Amino acid sequence: MGNSMKLTHVRIQNFKSILDSGKFSVGELCCLVGKNEAGKTATLSALQSLRPYGEAQTTFDVDEDYPRRYATRYDERHKDGDAEVVRTWWQMSDDAHQKLVDEFGKDAVTSREFEIAKRYKQDGTSWNMPIDEAKAVAHAIELQRLNAAEKKAVDKVSTSKELIAAVDAQDTPTEKLTALKARFSEYRKSSLTLKAIDLLSELVPTFFYTSHYDRMSGQISAQQIANDKAQNDVDPGDEIFLDFLRLAGTDLDELNASPRYEQLNAKCEAASADITDQIFKYWSQNKHLEVQVQLNEGRTEDPAPFNAGAVARARVYNQLHRASVPFSERSAGFVWFFSFLVQFAMMRRETDNVIILLDEPGLTLHGKAQEDLLHYIEEELLPVHQVIYSTHSPFMVPPKRLADCRVVEDVIDYTNPMRPESKGTTVTEDVMSTDKDTLFPLQGALGYSVTQSLFVGENSLLVEGPSDILYLQAFSNELERRGRKGLDPRWTVCPAGGIDSIRPFVSLFHGNHLNVAVLSDQGQGDKSKLEKLRRSEILAADRLHTIAELLDQAEADIEDIMHPDFFCAIINQTYDLKGEHQLDAAKLAAAEATPRQVKQAEAHFRVLPEEIPEYSHYRPADWLIRNSTVLDGDATEVTETLEKAEKVIAVYNAMLS
Repeated sequence: MGNSMKLTHVRIQNFKSILDSGKFSVGELCCLVGKNEAGKTATLSALQSLRPYGEAQTTFDVDEDYPRRYATRYDERHKDGDAEVVRTWWQMSDDAHQKLVDEFGKDAVTSREFEIAKRYKQDGTSWNMPIDEAKAVAHAIELQRLNAAEKKAVDKVSTSKELIAAVDAQDTPTEKLTALKARFSEYRKSSLTLKAIDLLSELVPTFFYTSHYDRMSGQISAQQIANDKAQNDVDPGDEIFLDFLRLAGTDLDELNASPRYEQLNAKCEAASADITDQIFKYWSQNKHLEVQVQLNEGRTEDPAPFNAGAVARARVYNQLHRASVPFSERSAGFVWFFSFLVQFAMMRRETDNVIILLDEPGLTLHGKAQEDLLHYIEEELLPVHQVIYSTHSPFMVPPKRLADCRVVEDVIDYTNPMRPESKGTTVTEDVMSTDKDTLFPLQGALGYSVTQSLFVGENSLLVEGPSDILYLQAFSNELERRGRKGLDPRWTVCPAGGIDSIRPFVSLFHGNHLNVAVLSDQGQGDKSKLEKLRRSEILAADRLHTIAELLDQAEADIEDIMHPDFFCAIINQTYDLKGEHQLDAAKLAAAEATPRQVKQAEAHFRVLPEEIPEYSHYRPADWLIRNSTVLDGDATEVTETLEKAEKVIAVYNAMLS
């Protein structure tokens, strides 16, 4: 993305369904995941309104945009008479930072971060700039190299307005003092903040927004569009068609006035071919399509307004069927993809300095085509632009970039089950949301990713669930850091979901010449299942092991690799257990009569107060992978844990030798 401004954080408040989204971070890619009506569109709309691409600055309307259930309490809720809607945090580019340093001095620029916000009743936006005014004024004074008398005239000033007043107070200000005053008087309203804004404004990206509803019209009448433009009422689909004509090197006036249709047709054919080539670099659904735009005169029997004057029509030609159909009769997904590329290409002609907001992109695309679109975003857009998009489709969730996903959720408080209360839309970086419908796209994306990895993973190690993967990764990383053998990277570790799922998993990919091995938990009642699985001979005997078998226990889970003291320490840190609720090895062992530590932990949590969440297999594993430094050192609980992990890992590494 080069030397450009970066949007780093966003917070939306008091807008549509959003009372307070919370402050959430934004990277090069940000995927907003949430179910229908969760508030994804409201989030993007509020953000776009801050600096809309190609549009005049918009304003918010209290009657239309403020959360309806609190509309009558607006003045009560906002004592200053105004409510903030959107606040954004930005990181300056090197060029932007240098502009401020050149103007105000290095010491006066206190940070590379600045903020832009927008409220209901203010004009435009407000900026919070990292400028120390006193140091900026001192820098300007120093540059003038004043003599002692001149210095005395301004020695107590710390703001631009104080400096101007001090110079004005002189009967006959010197040339240097006059120049000093002029420096600050030339600033808009003599304000350093406004000067900083003026220096940076053109460097800060605008927001280019498009939704899945934005699709190019199949045909346009030049006469009708001319009338619509005169009334400033052009249909969005027609506007995209006009963008296409501009890409082709022509425009509405030439379409209306020029008698040279051959020349115009040639331009449109060239633009069609260019956009079509871009599509089929990523469109895997049908490689035999071709977009054609033709210009001709309206025929009298065609429906108005396409029965007179110049008419431009888009058609899609199928090379296999040797037939074409009107553009609007092709799949909505293909039409959207073509329309987006037209808008994007037109925008790129004017500027690269935009952040792209996509509202449910590719909603009408087949799952594989959505994957194609995701590849397009990652390969064509991200090298130049930050991209923020919303989705509820598993195929639009980037499985290798889950850290870039943000969960958008309409939070409901069920404290009073008779009167549940909406807390409004929140945006959180915790992708393990409590709402199963919100989680579905993430689960689906992970499941699809796992399935695909099995197709291409020559060596697939099936484990119980995601927590097993995280624990194995944490132990493996630490062993390698110590110069010992971690899990061989040739293994593709996949969650199978338990013993009952292993046979369907292996059967599904039987014949793909895969080396499949299994590391399974073993609890009470699982012994017969394991014996049945071994008798099925779907896996070689030396490819199926349980944690219990490798640790020489009757029952065991992945958690039993850990020393009890170490396991308790992780749980205490994960759930912030303190005082009487803190878990130790003695409490763990006493919680339930079982050798399985994870079952003991579950039993301990069942007697804790309701405000402490239920025990989750995943959360301690997630905490460990994020805080792997707890595996440093030579404490007994750490060394014994790593020795057990090394023993388990060695069994599977031997299978690849």
